[in-house]
Amino acid sequence: MGGALDPTVASARTAVRAALADLKPGSRVVIGVSGGADSLALAAIAEFVVRGGGLDVTAVVVDHRLQAGSDDVARRAVAQLEGIGLPARIEAVEVDGPGGPEAAARAARMAALTTDPVDAVLLAHTRDDQAETVLLGLGRGSGSRSIAGMAPRSGVFRRPFLDISRDDTEQICRAHGLTWWVDPHNADPVYRRVRLRSEVLPLLEDVLDGGVAAALGRTASQLRADLDHLDDLAAAAHSLQVGDLAAMAPAIRSRVLRRAALDAGARADELAAGHIGELDRLVTDWHGQLRVELPGGVSCRRVDRVLVFGATARQ
Repeated sequence: MGGALDPTVASARTAVRAALADLKPGSRVVIGVSGGADSLALAAIAEFVVRGGGLDVTAVVVDHRLQAGSDDVARRAVAQLEGIGLPARIEAVEVDGPGGPEAAARAARMAALTTDPVDAVLLAHTRDDQAETVLLGLGRGSGSRSIAGMAPRSGVFRRPFLDISRDDTEQICRAHGLTWWVDPHNADPVYRRVRLRSEVLPLLEDVLDGGVAAALGRTASQLRADLDHLDDLAAAAHSLQVGDLAAMAPAIRSRVLRRAALDAGARADELAAGHIGELDRLVTDWHGQLRVELPGGVSCRRVDRVLVFGATARQ
């Protein structure tokens, strides 16, 4: 790149630099790449930020093998990444698992990115992805945590682009001479996220005079801070005695019940607010319910004023 530094590139560099600031020299960093504009832009920015910084950085291009020619897309992405000086490799995955194709693809992708021990995995979720996630959570009514969207950090996973728009990532690619792939699934209205992207968000932007994606991102961030505090309070409460649970504030009790359900093996991606509400009724509206069935083959019973979680008995 010659001439004045593109302000979009400068902002992205600042975001990635902040995301990596706590890592020590020699730390292993993986960048998840699909070949789309978002991940290619992240890889290009990360390559510049870590240049000479002592981090061991590799781009992993995940080939989901869901479409004909996906291997060609992966190879072109690797060639472009290597062309800007970033080591890259392809990880082909099998997309097969519970929760529908999107959830299965996500699980396969996350597993591929952590095949080897790593200190950090950079993901290219943008402000627009965050807005779509918040709206999906709101529409499902699956609780405040889903409305809080994606966290900037979750375990080894880091998302430095949550304040950067999808259009910005295309500008970053152009500034680096990168050509991105457009996934046809991103235009298929069979996926709710696509309809949110192509129909709902543009309408909201029009009705509310713009800035909706950024506003949803700010709301998610503020809500996440509140929820993290409530989670910390709930983490200190371990009792499943009915009397102890009844004395807790509802916001704390619901978190204690959710944590207990997950610890017992309930599926996190299917455990909904309705399930937690039924668990809560074992405490606050007990009238002899036999048990509450939870996703993942787990159930909960009230026994001698104690909530007992266990595997659902087979009939």
